[in-house]
Amino acid sequence: MKRLILGLAVTSTFSASSLAGPIEDREALMKSFGQSMGQLAAVAKGEKPFDAAEIQAALATLNERVAKFDPVALFPEGSTNEKTTAAPTIWTENAGFVADADKLKTDVAAAAANPPADLAALQATVGKIGKDCGDCHQTYRIKK
Repeated sequence: MKRLILGLAVTSTFSASSLAGPIEDREALMKSFGQSMGQLAAVAKGEKPFDAAEIQAALATLNERVAKFDPVALFPEGSTNEKTTAAPTIWTENAGFVADADKLKTDVAAAAANPPADLAALQATVGKIGKDCGDCHQTYRIKK
């Protein structure tokens, strides 16, 4: 029940924010990625028990969210402000940014299509997806 309520809250938040603008839209979407990854990471770290059905559902949700990641629409030229952590390299090295986004989409879609069957496989999957996120943040995000 908690997951249903959380899922509805995140969906409502993202749906409402999609009228706000690209900065707000991408921030809401990235937060939703973090929420999904948080669920998976808790199991991968052993903080929660492995449940194949829950892992499959979490990966399906993450895949739905990542599929909405459109770097062109969410990061139009000049979409920065004093609060955003979007680095200028997003626009100066845009082909790399788009390629990194595509890699994340591919890796998450593959994981959702073939969910890990055990804890070791989940740890490898979370590691791979986490690396995709980390690599992008390293290059295209300003640390504050």
